[in-house]
Amino acid sequence: MLLTTGRLSKVLQLTLAVIKPDAVAHPLMLEALHQSILDNNFVIVRCKDLVWKRRDSERFYAEHSGRFFYQRLVEFMSSGPMRAYVLAREDAIRHWRQQMGPTKVFRARYTSPASLRAQFGLTDTRNTTHGSDSPESAQREISFFFPEFHVEEWLEKEEPLFRSGQIRYDSQKQIHTLLPPS
Repeated sequence: MLLTTGRLSKVLQLTLAVIKPDAVAHPLMLEALHQSILDNNFVIVRCKDLVWKRRDSERFYAEHSGRFFYQRLVEFMSSGPMRAYVLAREDAIRHWRQQMGPTKVFRARYTSPASLRAQFGLTDTRNTTHGSDSPESAQREISFFFPEFHVEEWLEKEEPLFRSGQIRYDSQKQIHTLLPPS
């Protein structure tokens, strides 16, 4: 732990969050999901909109190749625009996964009715969101979506500035702003 402004503060953890094509297709849903990220105290480190080609989807989901849902997932994830985020927060992976809710929408509606998948998900494939499940997968997945982003460099140079509130994400301009010292 690090001492900052008189209190203990943990280093921020990074996770990948993806808003899937089913949600991006509906601007009001996309905005609600974006606002939910902000309302749940995540720091948006990076954000970009993108469209995958089929081969991108196949590469990302290669670990599921041969499973019954693989083809459906590959086709769906390359069916339209999506939005990817690098999010930061203390224990970000656990918090984002909890906010998303269970993968299976039916289960989410009964066990986690306030979760994003319960509120916005349609099916187990069209369940609005994706999130990393471990620090190792977060680093791998962030590199896949944001090849220009270097986790170690961010942790060393930017993380202390985000944690102390000196850098803020401007969602209108989708850029980071270094705030002047107070």
